[in-house]
Amino acid sequence: MQAWGNANEERAMATSYLSPGVYVEEVDRGTKPLEMVGTSTVAFIGECGVGPVNEPVLCTNWSQFTKHFGDFQNSEYLAHSVYGFFNNGGARAYVLNVGSLDAANKGGDKDAKKLASPAALYIGSDNGPGTRTGLKALEDVDDVNMVCAPGQTDPVIQDAVLSHCENMRYRFAILDSPEVIEKGGVDKLPKPRDSKYGAYYFPWVEVYDPFKGNIFMPPSGYMAGVYARSDGERGVHKAPANEIVRGAIGLKYNITRGEQDLLNPKGINCIREFPNRGIRVWGARTISSDASWRYINVRRLFNMVEQSIELGTQWVVFEPNDQRLWKRVTRDIGAFLLRLWRQGALFGKTPEEAFYVKCDEETNPPEVIDAGQMICEIGMCPVKPAEFVIFRIGQMPAGGDVSE
Repeated sequence: MQAWGNANEERAMATSYLSPGVYVEEVDRGTKPLEMVGTSTVAFIGECGVGPVNEPVLCTNWSQFTKHFGDFQNSEYLAHSVYGFFNNGGARAYVLNVGSLDAANKGGDKDAKKLASPAALYIGSDNGPGTRTGLKALEDVDDVNMVCAPGQTDPVIQDAVLSHCENMRYRFAILDSPEVIEKGGVDKLPKPRDSKYGAYYFPWVEVYDPFKGNIFMPPSGYMAGVYARSDGERGVHKAPANEIVRGAIGLKYNITRGEQDLLNPKGINCIREFPNRGIRVWGARTISSDASWRYINVRRLFNMVEQSIELGTQWVVFEPNDQRLWKRVTRDIGAFLLRLWRQGALFGKTPEEAFYVKCDEETNPPEVIDAGQMICEIGMCPVKPAEFVIFRIGQMPAGGDVSE
């Protein structure tokens, strides 16, 4: 068997061989491959007339949702949004029913005074494990990547959803615009506060309801399904745009290019209908004013990488903080980022151009080691979407060069 450094040397010293013979032992190669975490699990928070209240329920298909929460007749937005998610390619959804103000007050809830507005239902309260409500209850679920509050356009609720995603670090909010444009046209369309952890979509989509006919629904659930489908087919590094919205038969408003010229710089992603191409997502921006975090796929790629590294390096804690550990960490993270580069998630002709990992004496001087810390610096160059495709065409005389 091949020796693999210090760990095997210590094992050999600790083992006593008394009887002659052949001994076969498993050895630890030292490499701990990092696995990519999932990116496509969504949490829906909304109001429903039936089903568990303030208890996140995992649903992996539409039938499981109807088993717990009924069909389209039992909720205003929640059922259609979950249906749109599964119809567009989603596979895992946690559904949190916040109940209603009437139900809470009729039940004599001791916290009824706190439920003075619908926003209080969604914001919730933290009464400890197992008794959290609203968004607080979603903190008990570890594998959520996206959060939707379908149809909730109240700035207080949207701010709470964004704050939840920012505090949980690895979550991304998908927000809805109001159904109806107020006076002043699209230029006066309200926008949520600045955040690199959220995206905002306009307008609402027209869908078929078996009980009401054609109705308009908020786009967030459908967009979550598009995210999941794009992640599965191309990877989280692909912007979830220029994708068909399945189940959409129309739009509340048909947006022109001129109107999108006003909305896109503000981070308002449009859903548009194109002749012979269907209804498509035609925007890929976050609502951040920071150019480094302008695109949805960049934020979600970093979410995935950061969480994968956090979960995949738990073995490092309490290991001897020396050069051997630094090399192992550098090797493991470097191998992980190399896989991402080969998949097209990082920009660069070579791995050296796409990323770097630095964990050595420079990042870990004596004072850092004495503080019980190990610091590893990582740099990545993510791919960004071709948002504006420009072809420059000019006349070329016979045998000559292109003249513009």
